[in-house]
Amino acid sequence: MASAKRRWDLTMGRQSPVGRMSSSRRYFLIAVMLFFFGCLSIYTGKIVTDRHWCSRRLGKRAWLISGRGWRVPEDAWRSRSADLYYGCSGRDPRFLRKKYNEEEYQTNFTARATLKEINKHSFVTVVQLTKFDFRLANNLDEDLQKLRCHVNYHALRFTRSIQELGQKVVEKMREMSPRFIAVHLRFEPDMLAFSGCYYGGGDKERRELGAIRDRWKTLPDIDADGERSRGKCPLTPHEVGLMLRGLGFGNDSYLYIASGEIYGGNETLQPLRDLFPNMYTKEMLAEIELEPFRSHSSRLAAIDYIVCDESDVFVTNNNGNMARVLAGQRRYMGHKRTIRPNSKKLSSLFKARNQMNWETFSRKVKFHQRGFMGEPEEMRPGRGEFHEFPYACICRKPTNDSSTGAILNIVDEPKIMGLKWGC
Repeated sequence: MASAKRRWDLTMGRQSPVGRMSSSRRYFLIAVMLFFFGCLSIYTGKIVTDRHWCSRRLGKRAWLISGRGWRVPEDAWRSRSADLYYGCSGRDPRFLRKKYNEEEYQTNFTARATLKEINKHSFVTVVQLTKFDFRLANNLDEDLQKLRCHVNYHALRFTRSIQELGQKVVEKMREMSPRFIAVHLRFEPDMLAFSGCYYGGGDKERRELGAIRDRWKTLPDIDADGERSRGKCPLTPHEVGLMLRGLGFGNDSYLYIASGEIYGGNETLQPLRDLFPNMYTKEMLAEIELEPFRSHSSRLAAIDYIVCDESDVFVTNNNGNMARVLAGQRRYMGHKRTIRPNSKKLSSLFKARNQMNWETFSRKVKFHQRGFMGEPEEMRPGRGEFHEFPYACICRKPTNDSSTGAILNIVDEPKIMGLKWGC
């Protein structure tokens, strides 16, 4: 009778008290096991869901943190802590300016000869700089460093024609998009020949770049593969595009390409254009206006400099003088996003990119770019050249104490020592 009763219960979809008890125990054990493995995955990150955790969960956090303290921002367009800093190169009272009144002007020959009409363009031709190779020392007294910043970032100006054309190109970019990326591609034949790198173009590439390289008799023989693995080679336009997409810039982003003649022409640029269709150059935006400048490479570079400085994101593909000065000026003007490819790490990643999905590739790009995104934490006294790291001229703004509302001067001296941000 009992057996029949149990069969009836099972047939009708009901469960006996004994069955309900064993089922409850089973569910309880499953819940305990899930809780245990959940806690284990949080603390170790080595469970099966590790890849999903890193790419999904942490991707929604404000910062990705490494053991060394570098942080890769989720917002690739702008530094989260940029508003905390400003350029401070106020004039020291020991640096004097000579002013003439009306009477002195009438009696002083020097004043009459040089100050006939005062306006913002008065001193354009007072000092003419020709080619020279005499630089100030990298490490000067702080007052002199501030004077250097005041001269570099406030006093020196391009000529009016260059400045106006550069601003016109910037305005055209802004008309198409409220923000844009400027890429100093530096993929000209002379740059590639000087680097001694090889990009897979066969005998034709070796012959053409070799002929250019022979112009520098003092250059040593270089192992092209070794240079690339050491991060000494510029990225190809395609690789620059992959890096930017991996960092989170969408294909609707607008790119300005600052460059001369690209080795390989449109064929070399096409992979980058496929990744970012909205890609422009100064020739595309101001073809007629550029005619007076075409025979002057330095003036063309000056126009690129202006556009790169005004861009929301600046990407440098080499470590030359223009890139360093731009990086320093952008730090001084508010830590505008400046990206330097970690070529040594990225080169091996690009070689293996076909062995991973896009999600993994993007995560690895962000990982390798920690410390190369132009964050304030990268500023350290004595690090690198002053043109790229003008730490003596960058101060931290006072901040409000969230508990008392009082203003706290966190850093009195203009030195960046690495911040500790909560996540």
